[in-house]
Amino acid sequence: MSRDTLGEGLTKIRNAENAGHKKCVVKGSKLLKAVLEVMQRYGYVGDLKVIESVPKLIEVELLGKINYCKAIKPRFSVGKNEFVKYEKRFLPGSDIGILIVSTSKGIMSHHEAKKLGIGGKLLAYVY
Repeated sequence: MSRDTLGEGLTKIRNAENAGHKKCVVKGSKLLKAVLEVMQRYGYVGDLKVIESVPKLIEVELLGKINYCKAIKPRFSVGKNEFVKYEKRFLPGSDIGILIVSTSKGIMSHHEAKKLGIGGKLLAYVY
């Protein structure tokens, strides 16, 4: 039984992307699906198809735009004014990539959280 579906899913996507695959199938969860939807909004992945089976699977269309993606463990709490510190830690440069944050308004990128003026817990990063 999987304990970290987010970490395993992102690792599988990263490995498939590095191998040059066009599609990848990962074990689904609500959290992973929400993270993939954020990545889709920013153009890192293409279409998402939920395959209704036991366990649920998500088929992800890969666009070849992910250099690296990873879940953040432990999940750091970040205030509305602390995003720069974590951008420097996890992203290669300013305005390259996104941090994915779980907030009281839902799962979103750090850019959206900055605009709304809210903090949350860091889930993952992608560039």
